[in-house]
Amino acid sequence: MKLCIGCDEAGFSLKNQLNGYLTELGHEILDVGVYDEKPSLYPDVAQKVCKEIAAGNAERGVLICGTGIGMAITANKIPGIRAAVGHDLFSVERSMKSNDCQVLCMGARIIAFEYAKLLMGKWLEYKFSGGGSTAKVNRITEIEHQYVIQS
Repeated sequence: MKLCIGCDEAGFSLKNQLNGYLTELGHEILDVGVYDEKPSLYPDVAQKVCKEIAAGNAERGVLICGTGIGMAITANKIPGIRAAVGHDLFSVERSMKSNDCQVLCMGARIIAFEYAKLLMGKWLEYKFSGGGSTAKVNRITEIEHQYVIQS
């Protein structure tokens, strides 16, 4: 699977560790930064990752900051993107199976690499279940389209 990954300075170390892990699993990684621990604006990185997914250049994305929250908020501003913070197995499962979430956000100040590996591995195994969730995901998309501002 082709994955796009990005972080701010708080997530730099975890991003690099996950890059190695995901590559070992056989995934193709598009790393859009950051590439050092200098202060950065996480919204810019979230936008880069989501634009790659929206353009079809990656199937899913991973965003890492201190908590994952700011990345998720920003990612969900990009039309067509559904992002969720995933710090536990149940949330990671439901983000994909019930919500067809293309972007998983994590907080490097909240979870350690070994647990992030577990969560990431599970998330990549999951597929959208459809069923009763399809109408809900479709409704999310309808609502989103009501608020898309043409530039």
